[in-house]
Amino acid sequence: MRALHTAATGMMAQELNVQVISNNIANVRTTGYKRQRVQFQDLLYESLRRSGSATSDQGTQLPAGLEVGSGVKTGSTPRVMSQGNLTSTEKEYDIAIRGDGFFRIRLPDGRTAYSRDGSFELDSQGQLVTREGYLVEPGITVPQGARSVTIGASGQVQATVPGQTLPQTLGQIQLARFVNKTGLESMGDNLFLETAASGAPLDGNPGADGFGNLQQAYLEEANVNAVTEISSLIAAQRAYEMNSKVITAADQMLSSTSQMFRG
Repeated sequence: MRALHTAATGMMAQELNVQVISNNIANVRTTGYKRQRVQFQDLLYESLRRSGSATSDQGTQLPAGLEVGSGVKTGSTPRVMSQGNLTSTEKEYDIAIRGDGFFRIRLPDGRTAYSRDGSFELDSQGQLVTREGYLVEPGITVPQGARSVTIGASGQVQATVPGQTLPQTLGQIQLARFVNKTGLESMGDNLFLETAASGAPLDGNPGADGFGNLQQAYLEEANVNAVTEISSLIAAQRAYEMNSKVITAADQMLSSTSQMFRG
């Protein structure tokens, strides 16, 4: 019976929906995390009677056709790139982006990744790096003994170095923007990679040409709303249950038919 297969596609789709929701909830405290949502698409239809087909020799037409669908599939799981709340950390190397843009991170293999997670530290050479030790591009090096390191809203890094009274500019943090942010590929560790769908990155200074500003000693929280995710989880569970009911009903109908033949 066709209903068994159709309901099974619904159960598989909702199973994946629950997986996406659980990942959002698991990352509710992940810095810079952008939640995902599931988009569904209906599957192919079998047209038993086409709309507009002739119903008589006098030219009358069928106003509505007869189509039977074959279920549902998961079309995509795009990320919602909305701004997360900013929270104070009181750490001078923590940086939050308020607006559009991504930090540029150099991976060990030479590729450039992109992130909204500004939880930065200094390595043994005084370079600004991520918690995994990846270099923040373009490279910023803080001299040993530097005091009062400030990171301005426009990304300029300054500090008072030994032997000088005026602050010295250490470098300029840049951001990257994409035409299609949802086209970025997630690679874990709060990092994204450029894809053909995202388009090439547009680099620029914070606060210029649509780029967001930087906020020192702040981090961006995940844009996950726990109440919304729990509501979505309940809806997914109910949809899964309804599809399982359809399978039970179809099985009972097949059982009744089999009993009629045996009788």
